[in-house]
Amino acid sequence: MKLSAKIRLFSSLFMLVLILLVNTSIYFLFKNISINSEVDEMTSQTNEIVKTLNSNPEIARSDLLRAYLPTDGMIRVVEEENDRLLLTLTKKDSFTELPASFVKTESNSIIHLDNQANFVTISKPIIWENGEIVTLQVYKQLVAHTETMQTLFYVLIVASAIMLIPTIIAGVFLSRFILNPIKALTAAMKENITNTKWKKIYVENRSRDELYEMENTFNTMIEYLKDNFEKQETFVSDASHELKTPISIVKSYAELLERRGQGNPELFNESIQAIESEADRMQKLVEQMLLLARNQEKDAHEQINIVDICRETVAKFKGAYNREIIIETEKDVLYVNGSQDQLQQVIYILIDNALKYSDGIVKLTIRRENTNVIVNVQDSGQGIPNEEQEKIFDRFYRMEKSRNRDLGGTGLGLSIAKTIVAAHDGSLRVTSKAGEGSTFTIEFPIVKES
Repeated sequence: MKLSAKIRLFSSLFMLVLILLVNTSIYFLFKNISINSEVDEMTSQTNEIVKTLNSNPEIARSDLLRAYLPTDGMIRVVEEENDRLLLTLTKKDSFTELPASFVKTESNSIIHLDNQANFVTISKPIIWENGEIVTLQVYKQLVAHTETMQTLFYVLIVASAIMLIPTIIAGVFLSRFILNPIKALTAAMKENITNTKWKKIYVENRSRDELYEMENTFNTMIEYLKDNFEKQETFVSDASHELKTPISIVKSYAELLERRGQGNPELFNESIQAIESEADRMQKLVEQMLLLARNQEKDAHEQINIVDICRETVAKFKGAYNREIIIETEKDVLYVNGSQDQLQQVIYILIDNALKYSDGIVKLTIRRENTNVIVNVQDSGQGIPNEEQEKIFDRFYRMEKSRNRDLGGTGLGLSIAKTIVAAHDGSLRVTSKAGEGSTFTIEFPIVKES
């Protein structure tokens, strides 16, 4: 069963049950009130009859009772002995079949009969002409009450139908109101799957309800998927482009070895060195590509002392290279929120680049600025032209490709660093002038300091 049918069915059934409950309550409440009113009226009439009998002993009891005979009723006088009838007054002989009994206390009852209106009867003990105590019973058939209840029954049925029809219509409109955005969402999903159009849902001039939130979330998800798909396409395209050159070189040297390598030792050694060099380059490229993909995932963050990370990284480079690296810091403890391995990797990349592209001193400074910690890595290399400064953070971008190839660069290091810094709510930028070196600046929010 479709959701639209379920909504209409549920709303209609719910309203039907509600209408039945309300109308049934109205019907029986009115019936009880009406019956009680008839009983009270009959009780008053019976009391009036008894009062008249007691006030006029000179008038024949039968004549006086006949004057009070109800149009649709009967009056009886019942003796105690065997419930014998002393007097029966009625305009319809069929009423004489109604039961009669002697009672010693005043009472009332409703006599239910099949295929005709019910009777209300009032029984009251009185003193008869001969001085005996007898029971006066006054009967009245509830014809008007029965007709009124039938009329009320039909009115409630018609009212129920009148109320139910708008409910069904409202259920149709409600199902359309709810399902139209869902249908549009489903259609957009199918179109995106089939045609890869990245279609979004139009949400302008819409009320800010749950359906709007669903559609807005869908649009955000589509935008996210589109960006990631485009990044993936760019990544694959760039990777294939970068791998094509070393693979072509390896293949060319392998073919050259196959043709001329056996009788030419110099060519053999040259080819082996070239193949090994390109293989190393491909290995490093693949490793950094995997590293970049891994760094796009969020690691568990904790409070890290950025000063200790910088000192440890500088100590490793000093031990591995015979180069002068200076570190300056205003404080010994500056905590940031992040992953220790990833933050250390950022510092490693920046110092490694500074050592590769300059022959002089590399200087690393750490300072606090307002609520942020600033880490600068400064080299004394040839600098970066203004038009190149934004491009150096792009994947596989190399400012001087021939020189970078000799240095073993892949064009991924700064892209990895940028990704990590962004994941830590920080920023990475560069300032540089030709011939004066470059300064890479990292900025992180401070968690606490000491």
